[in-house]
Amino acid sequence: MIYFLLYLFVEILVSVEFASLLGGLYTFLEVILSALIGFALIGSFKETLLFNIAELMSGGITFGQFKSRNVFPFLGAILLILPGFFSDLIGILFQISFLTDFLKLDNPDKHKPNEDLRKRDFEDNVIDVEVIEKRD
Repeated sequence: MIYFLLYLFVEILVSVEFASLLGGLYTFLEVILSALIGFALIGSFKETLLFNIAELMSGGITFGQFKSRNVFPFLGAILLILPGFFSDLIGILFQISFLTDFLKLDNPDKHKPNEDLRKRDFEDNVIDVEVIEKRD
């Protein structure tokens, strides 16, 4: 709750400052234009998702990269739809993929980036045991 109030406070400060610089008409046009861009990005999200699924299946990206390439642009599009200059700035930053790669959603120690688990040799973990039964 405190983070939402902090966000709301910063959003109002930034929006009032930019609105006083731009004026009412340009502020209104910016809100409409950013909402249209946000809706267009959500509309084209299906193609981006299919491309990223193909990259994940081929082993080109890790699951963490897959999440960051899909979650952050989607959240950025939603932030562009919301009115306000601060949310638009954060939404634009979420659309830039090299910035979202810095926000790691995956544990890098879990697996190597291009490791194909289907081709991995699981025979290293096999323990051969011989059981000898005693008969009385």
